[in-house]
Amino acid sequence: MQTSIARRLLVSLALMLAVTGAILAQIGLFWMDYSLREHTHEQLRAHAESLLSALIHDEEDNRLIVNNRHHDALYSQPFSGYYFIIEVDGVPTRSRSLWDFALLEAETQPRQLLNGPNGQLLLSYQKSYRVDNAQVDVTVAEDYRPVLERFYNARRWGLSIGATALLLVILLQWRLIVHALRPLERARRQLAELESGQRNQLDAAVPEEMKPLVGQINQLLEHIDEQLKRSRNAAGNLGHALKTPLAVLSSLQARPELQQQPELLRILQEQLRIIQQRIERELSRARMAGEQHSGKLFICNREIPALLQLMEQLHGPHIRFIWLSGHELQLPFDRDDLLELLGNLLDNAGKWAHGHVQLGLKQSNRQLLIHVDDDGPGIPAAKRQLVLQRGRRQDEQTPGHGLGLAIVSDIVSALHGDIELQDSPLGGLQVRVSLPLSRQA
Repeated sequence: MQTSIARRLLVSLALMLAVTGAILAQIGLFWMDYSLREHTHEQLRAHAESLLSALIHDEEDNRLIVNNRHHDALYSQPFSGYYFIIEVDGVPTRSRSLWDFALLEAETQPRQLLNGPNGQLLLSYQKSYRVDNAQVDVTVAEDYRPVLERFYNARRWGLSIGATALLLVILLQWRLIVHALRPLERARRQLAELESGQRNQLDAAVPEEMKPLVGQINQLLEHIDEQLKRSRNAAGNLGHALKTPLAVLSSLQARPELQQQPELLRILQEQLRIIQQRIERELSRARMAGEQHSGKLFICNREIPALLQLMEQLHGPHIRFIWLSGHELQLPFDRDDLLELLGNLLDNAGKWAHGHVQLGLKQSNRQLLIHVDDDGPGIPAAKRQLVLQRGRRQDEQTPGHGLGLAIVSDIVSALHGDIELQDSPLGGLQVRVSLPLSRQA
C-alpha cells in the first residue's frame, strides 16, 4: 500500500489538534458555565441578605413578617423570574411573583437548575439566619434561562471560530509540511534527471537529515561509474593484448603441415574468426567510448558527427555518410551503448555500400526509431533472418571493423528493442531499429 509522508503527517497533526482543541473547548465551556453560575449565585446571596432588611416585627402576632414595601418590585410581579421563600420559625412567606407555583425547596441544590414557572430554569440560593432569636430560612431563585441562552449563543460562536481557526492552522501546517518536504521532492526530480542522464550526481546542498542518504547515493554512483570505466578499459586492453598472439596464430594457417590437414585448418580458421570477432567488438566499444565519461544521456549533436567522421576514416572518401534527421534529440540511453549500436549499423552499411550511407533518427510514441540505408547489393529476403544470428556473416571475406548485424541484434535485444531488415530506397539494405524510451526515461 502506497503511503504519503506529507499526508500521514497532516492527518496525525489534524487529529492531534482536533483532540486537543476539543478537550480545551470542553474545559473552557465548563469553566465559563461554572463562572456564570458562580456569579449568579453570588448575586442571589446578595439578594438573600437584602431580603433580611425587609423583615419587620409584627407587634400583634409578636413575630417577624416580610414587608413587601421593602423589597424589589420584581418579587411582586407574577412570573418575573425573581422569587423568594422566607420561613420564620417554620412559617413560610412566598413572593407574589411565584403566584401559585410551588417551588420545591427540598430539591434545591447549589448551582443546579430547577424547573420554574412558564418553562423557566431557576438557579437558587438557600441560607439560614438568626434574626431576633428567630430561625429565618431564606430561599431566593432567579430565572437562569436568559443567561443560559447567551451562554449557548457564545458557545456556538466560539465553536465556529475555533473550528475555522483549526482549519486555518491545518492548512498552514500543510503548507509548512510541503515546504519542509520540498528537499525530498527536489531529490526525486534529481534522481529522475540522473536516470535520464541529465546529471551525474545529486546535489549535496540538502538538509542535515538527508545528507547521509545523498552522500551514500553519490558514493554509489561514483563507484558504479568507476567500475564501468575499469571494466571497459580492461576489455579494450585485453583486446589489444590478444592481437599479437592472434596474428601469430593466423600466420600458422600458411604452414605446409596445416595445408595437408584441411579439416584441422578449417577448425583453426573458424576459431580464429570467432576470436577476431570478440576482439573487434571490445576494441569497437573502447574506440567509440573514447576519453569521455560514460553517461545515461546521448546528445545526438555532440556524438554523431564524430561517429560519422570516424566511419569516413574507416571506409575511405568514396563512401559518404549522411545524417538525415534527429539532430536535436537528447536520448536517455547510455552513451557507449548507443554509440556501439550506431557504430555497428554504420560500419556494416559502409562495408557493403557503393557510395552512400544514410542515417535517420526519430522519437515517436515513447520510442526511438533508427534507420540506416545503404546503396549496396542488399540481402535477399530469405537470408535476412540468418545474418542476424550470432557468428554468421553475409560474406566472411568482407573486411571491416565490428561484428555486423549479429552484434546489432544482440545490442537491440539487450535494450528491449526490435530490429527489422527491409529493402532500402537507395537500392541496398535498410536496417530499422526501434528502442523503447520508457525503460530508459
